[in-house]
Amino acid sequence: MNTIAPKKPAKRPSRPHFDHCDRLILALYAQLRAERETREALEWAIENDAISPEVLQAMVSDPVPVITSEDVAALERLLARDTNGRNIPH
Repeated sequence: MNTIAPKKPAKRPSRPHFDHCDRLILALYAQLRAERETREALEWAIENDAISPEVLQAMVSDPVPVITSEDVAALERLLARDTNGRNIPH
């Protein structure tokens, strides 16, 4: 009599570990991508007269944070380590 061995579950790949530098790079990349998409949408809206000068003025005057406070804190820690005689690895 043949017995069928139970199938082993497939191993899921582990999530990559991101350190503070990696997270900062990812945050900056996400911000850059969002800004590019916004510019493309804005360019289309201007070319198609779909946006008023008042809305454009409001958009220009509204500041948007570039990175999160957590990312700024991580960057400050890295800079502090560098000034303490260590080099930031590239």
